[in-house]
Amino acid sequence: MSGFNLSAWALRERTLVVYLMLTTALLGLYGYVHLGRSEDPPFTFKVMVIQTYWPGATTNQVQEQISDRIARKLQETPNVDFVTSYSRPGESVVQFSIKDSAPSASVPDTWYQVRKKIGDIATQLPQGTRGPFFNDEFGDVYTNIYALEGDGFDFSELRDYADSIRVELLRVPGVGKVDYFGDQEQRITIEIDNARMATLGITPAQLAAAIGAQNAVTPAGVITAEEDRIFVRTSGQFGDIEGLRNTSLRINGKLFRLGDLANVQRGYVDPPVERVRYMGRAALAIGVTMQAGGNVVELGRALEATTKRLQSGLPAGIALHEYSSMPAAVTKSLDDFLEAVAEAVLIVLIVSLASLGFRTGMVVAITIPFVLAATALGMWWFGIGLHKVSLGTLILALGLLVDDAIIAIEMMAVKLDEGWDRVRAASFAYTSTAFPMLTGTLITVAGFLPIALAKSGTGEYTRSIFQVSAIALIVSWIAAVVVIPVLGFALLPEAHQHRPNRLAAWFRSRILRRAAATAATQPADPYESAFYRRFSRVVMWCVDHRWRVLGATLALWLVSIGAFALVPQQFFPSSDRTELLIDLRLGEGASLTATLAATERMEQELAARKEVDHYVSYVGAGAPRFYLPLDQQLPRANFAQIVATAHDVESRKRLADFVQIALHERFPDVSGRVSALENGPPVGFPVQFRVSGDDIAKVRAIAEDVERTMRTDPGTANVQFDWDEPSTRSIRLEIDQDKAR
Repeated sequence: MSGFNLSAWALRERTLVVYLMLTTALLGLYGYVHLGRSEDPPFTFKVMVIQTYWPGATTNQVQEQISDRIARKLQETPNVDFVTSYSRPGESVVQFSIKDSAPSASVPDTWYQVRKKIGDIATQLPQGTRGPFFNDEFGDVYTNIYALEGDGFDFSELRDYADSIRVELLRVPGVGKVDYFGDQEQRITIEIDNARMATLGITPAQLAAAIGAQNAVTPAGVITAEEDRIFVRTSGQFGDIEGLRNTSLRINGKLFRLGDLANVQRGYVDPPVERVRYMGRAALAIGVTMQAGGNVVELGRALEATTKRLQSGLPAGIALHEYSSMPAAVTKSLDDFLEAVAEAVLIVLIVSLASLGFRTGMVVAITIPFVLAATALGMWWFGIGLHKVSLGTLILALGLLVDDAIIAIEMMAVKLDEGWDRVRAASFAYTSTAFPMLTGTLITVAGFLPIALAKSGTGEYTRSIFQVSAIALIVSWIAAVVVIPVLGFALLPEAHQHRPNRLAAWFRSRILRRAAATAATQPADPYESAFYRRFSRVVMWCVDHRWRVLGATLALWLVSIGAFALVPQQFFPSSDRTELLIDLRLGEGASLTATLAATERMEQELAARKEVDHYVSYVGAGAPRFYLPLDQQLPRANFAQIVATAHDVESRKRLADFVQIALHERFPDVSGRVSALENGPPVGFPVQFRVSGDDIAKVRAIAEDVERTMRTDPGTANVQFDWDEPSTRSIRLEIDQDKAR
């Protein structure tokens, strides 16, 4: 670069530059401490689930009158990718997926359009329909999940203790919300013998109407005085189950005590909707989410202190177990990053000291933490948090950000060897290498640009690769032309005082064969050493035989392209977390009781394995989103998911092999799947085909052809349908309508 010399300016304004360095370092430390911390980078889930209930309807009725109507209307929504519907007796589930290329900023407006369009056809749905209900909150991740279980305590008692725990957890700074999983809804059941009802001439409808009239909440009026309003309240509502048993009902002109007619008892919804089991025991799960932009590590410390205090206050027999902790995973990632930084500084220091000398190496070593501090400041300024993608990019950048610094300080050291003074030597690198260094930096940054420009969920997930690398490499160039000259001026001696240290002299004499490394008085040309002479001859031979060199380069390039096909290709590797997901799916018509029985059998298999640290079972639903890229499953009675946590990654692999064999040999009635946690946007099965059409029988036949083709491929395993049976079993009662009337 000609004209203005930035390095010379930095030397003239050394006091200002040192002040800016210290300020940047302090602000960078502040930015690092206040960076958001999470396990995965945030990305937008572009799926909405619309659930509608029509009690008593058959599968075909639900499909024709609810699912199809909603699906057809949703086709009018902008950015629609595809609509998938699942129709079951009395229930319709429609999944609306936005195009992966749709901008994330347009997603909230699309959800508004979905609600608006379905609201337009709500009056066209059959009478008795409940809903539709919308769920687009798939991005909420539970940073910590606890299991509350107690020997001898029923769910109502666990719920009471869970409510008190929830109040305390919501007071913890950084907690967004607290949810329950596996909570059993209470019911009061009134059982009366059919024969007795017939004898007394009472119908169930009359009994329900009499109880409802007794327990009705109706306004009794307001007395308006001169200065006050007095609300009139009436008695008669049921306060407890005994009050319900003792109530007197007048039906058909006769007075009955309900407790004499029926068996009145408190219980839970039967069959239950879903269950949570911790280590084979029924439990109530408590999930905690973090507020947006929070620090998950600090939240983890606060939750740990709070839960320890809460555990000490619980009665004997009730225990609160933490079985999922994102703060622990993030802390491990940060520890690995700090370890990588320390190793990088140590390696650079050793190599620099050996090859450049003590003072020259120290200049490079000092630059690394400064560049990292400035990078942290930039990340904080642009709202980029610390997560596995940004931390991985920082580790990758560690090997790149020292290049410019080494070039600049080596150039200064060479000029000092030639006898130049410190100011002139420190300024020379800017005029000779600053532009090539800047060009190389921008080319490296541009190599990551396609990631930032990708219009997909994968691009959104990995965007911080470009952002962090751009900040780190540009900061490293600025440090090379501003900070390095100032540090070199302060640490490197004048030409007549310059002496390479003994370690550098040994390295140069033994490795580089620099004969002039120990010259005492007159500075020698550093490029006249044996090493550089041999290197010069190699370069000149390449220039003289350039066509051979180009041909050999082209051949190596072609060989590398061919060899690249032998490298296992996987864009996102599996996570190094030790959780293992075990999916158990029974036939479409299976009850929750059958699903629970299959789950208990698998729990017995896991209990005998030494690789397992702990396991949690979700019966009737999938696991809540304890991990952002989790492929979350919708609730259904024939499905269960077990999250088994192994001691380490190797134990997880052995456990996966065991479970896979167990599913094949001892669970013939279950469609099972074993998978580790994924990185990147959730995918589920790695290869999926969707067959659609109007004729169900033909669609089924084509799907079976696809299945047979897939099974013939030796690289495939565990081929499954997401719809195993055309319909569920049912009993149809043919009623003579004339006689009934």
